[in-house]
Amino acid sequence: MSGRDDGPGRTGPGAALGPGEDVWRVRVDEKACMATGICAGVAPGRFQVRDGASHPTSETAAPAPELVDAAESCPMEAISVTHRATGARIAPEE
Repeated sequence: MSGRDDGPGRTGPGAALGPGEDVWRVRVDEKACMATGICAGVAPGRFQVRDGASHPTSETAAPAPELVDAAESCPMEAISVTHRATGARIAPEE
């Protein structure tokens, strides 16, 4: 399974989000990031390592388990995933 679906309910990296859909915010603390590339391996297409740090390919995304996995896998806990509307922390777990 590629994780890409261009139909309704899509969750792929390029998925457009409509009004009322859950939206997550993905951030990387560049000062904490060691650019190991684990996030890019766990969530291909969601992160790029450049200039000595990882960067999300999009600051917002539809909910996706690979984003949680990337945040949980980061050895420096440099990745945070929150609910865009509420600010509730999704990953990593505290």
